[in-house]
Amino acid sequence: MVTPRQLRAGQLDSWDFRQAVGSFTTGVTVVTTCDDSGTRYGLTANSFASVSLEPPLVLFCVDHRAPSLEGLIRSGHFAINVLASDQEEIARRFARPADDKFAGLDWRVGIFGAPLLDRCIAHIECSFEHRHPSGDHDIIIGRVHRVKFYAGEPLIFHRSRFGTVVSDSATG
Repeated sequence: MVTPRQLRAGQLDSWDFRQAVGSFTTGVTVVTTCDDSGTRYGLTANSFASVSLEPPLVLFCVDHRAPSLEGLIRSGHFAINVLASDQEEIARRFARPADDKFAGLDWRVGIFGAPLLDRCIAHIECSFEHRHPSGDHDIIIGRVHRVKFYAGEPLIFHRSRFGTVVSDSATG
């Protein structure tokens, strides 16, 4: 049996690594917040997960160079907007730098002030709990205070492409 100490760290090809982790299909979210000055922030995140049921905690990962990161931390709260299958344009919009990513979008204000994007299949409203720097990303953990979920198919991301799932009823 090979123990971890016997393994030698080799040069890992970053392209191979991206391809391997891209093989894992994920949902797509947009994380939003609004700070005390009224500035809105948002970013696309497909690295989202539930952490704990008691207390209810979730996490997402974000590049520590992301322009929205400090606004998210400063605000002390955020919302996870789980995107529907027809919201690829929104995912792309929030993945790129822009002066106002919210321009022309319909949204409402959540319990802490974070924008809740219309037509999503779920909203998860959180207060900031922890920030853990790790490599070139930060792991952000939030305490969940309110959830809402709605009918619809999710937007998914697999091997650098957006898509959706086919429901069982569609195959019947």
